[in-house]
Amino acid sequence: MSSATVETRTGRQNPIGSFWRGFRTFRRTRPFWGGLLAMIAGVPILYFPYAHLALGSVTIAMSTTAGAGSLLIGVLLIALGIAGWFQQAVRVFAGIATILLTLVSIPMSNLAGFGLALLPGLIGGGLLVSWAPLPQPQAESAAAPAAEGGRGRRADAGKDAGDATATVAQSVATEVTAELPAQGAPQAAGPVAGAAVPKQAGAVDQEEAR
Repeated sequence: MSSATVETRTGRQNPIGSFWRGFRTFRRTRPFWGGLLAMIAGVPILYFPYAHLALGSVTIAMSTTAGAGSLLIGVLLIALGIAGWFQQAVRVFAGIATILLTLVSIPMSNLAGFGLALLPGLIGGGLLVSWAPLPQPQAESAAAPAAEGGRGRRADAGKDAGDATATVAQSVATEVTAELPAQGAPQAAGPVAGAAVPKQAGAVDQEEAR
């Protein structure tokens, strides 16, 4: 059985494949990794000031007087990551704000969540600032025919200029050829006129002799 005789399957599409294609499109059309790292940086800053660690029968609370500041910084980092995903126009502002909030969290929130939020916050902010959308393929395909049309017009203009030059040269050659016989005509007329004069003088002498 050849490939031309194989019937197409009309069953349901693979939902996992459809989800992966949709996720890949979502990831490529926005600063995905920058927003994700910004949200990851907000989690430890938000968690540790309100966490309670139990070591056996001893409960350790790491909440400090800056708990409200840690809550605010963590929520803002998560919000900036989401804004970078769904509002690409504010990605530069979101990236700069993420870097500044990560640096501010070092003295205000347990050394940026015991250092767990420092690198994700700085790297995520840098990725948000540096991200740029991909060029549209339609614009490139439209620019290619325009460039080809421009080259064709230049070629036609060069051809027309060459034809005009050839026409001018041909007309000049025709005029020069026409002028050459006109300039040589008086020279040919001189001997003819001179030959006619002796004939008239000889005729007068014969008449007188008669």
